[in-house]
Amino acid sequence: MILLAIFAAYSALHAYAFLKTRTALRLRDSAAALLALFMAGMVCAPNLVRVLETAGHVLPARILAAIGYGWMGLLFLFVLLHLTADLLRLAARRFAPAFCRKTVSRTRFFVILSLALGLFLYGLYEAGDIRLRHISLRTPGISETVGRLRIVHITDVHLNLIHPQAHIEKIAALITEANPDILVSTGDLVDGQMGCLSRWLEPLREIEPRLGKYAVTGNHEYLSGLGHALDLTEKAGFTVLRNEAVTVPGGVAIAGVDDPAVRGPNPQGAGSEEYVLGDLPEDLFVLLLKHRPVVEQGSPGLFDLQLSGHTHGGQIFPLHLAARLFFPHGPGLHGLSGRSSLYIGPGAGACGPPIRILSPPVITVIDLVHEA
Repeated sequence: MILLAIFAAYSALHAYAFLKTRTALRLRDSAAALLALFMAGMVCAPNLVRVLETAGHVLPARILAAIGYGWMGLLFLFVLLHLTADLLRLAARRFAPAFCRKTVSRTRFFVILSLALGLFLYGLYEAGDIRLRHISLRTPGISETVGRLRIVHITDVHLNLIHPQAHIEKIAALITEANPDILVSTGDLVDGQMGCLSRWLEPLREIEPRLGKYAVTGNHEYLSGLGHALDLTEKAGFTVLRNEAVTVPGGVAIAGVDDPAVRGPNPQGAGSEEYVLGDLPEDLFVLLLKHRPVVEQGSPGLFDLQLSGHTHGGQIFPLHLAARLFFPHGPGLHGLSGRSSLYIGPGAGACGPPIRILSPPVITVIDLVHEA
């Protein structure tokens, strides 16, 4: 149902852009038919990319993915700007009728198209401008002997066919620079079905924190084929925690739960989050890895810090407003009841359109510091 809703919304964006373009440029029937045919192809492009991936056709899949997802970003910006202009014209109609004359529709179209292209190019730049964010948490869960334990958190890398190899290399370089004791990934590391993605994950495989690397599944691991995604994640050196917990030296327990796309929306018994957290010693610092930034009822007080992602911080302004409709907390650190806190990472990659606007990619460095 969700995929059908996305398909319908994407089709509606194309219909709006088609009508605006045909009206502004006064296209003849033949030109309008060609434009409609192209847009129909772009609506189907994401599905065609999956078909080509599954069939093992790497080069055609990469070319179509670059065109299709690039077009998706440009189309969204064009429609957003055009809708904004339409709303402004409606507001100005009463006070400035000359602004609304149809004679300026062609000029308005090209101005909006130019702005959309400019924003798209900026979005490509921002998507590659990965930043380190530092957080320090004082806790009695870290012993005085250990003093400080450093965790590096990545989420929503979305490794796929149009992901530049340089992007993964930059992520790996920043992680290495941070020198973590533990590296964690909270889902959506993989977003594609090609076996060649294993080679692209090599820079992450070479990172060997002294206390290990841990990951959980996200919804895109499920969409990419769970077995395939788990195999790639494990080949990158991560231990995938699937509704289980491990204890590492330094006084830390790491618990991980599957995304609802994998485990179902209401797991019971051994599959539940409360079950995973329930038997952990209270004197340890409990780190909960969970893709979606949802705090289960009954879980606060059973963990110290939940690390999540999924929302991308909206990825493209103003989609962060839509994200807040589904998830009450925005990116950053949030105090919960009892000893528990929630940190939501903005993500280190991009989903769908390869752009980010006013939501730069982030890798988070979390220092756990002893405090009695």
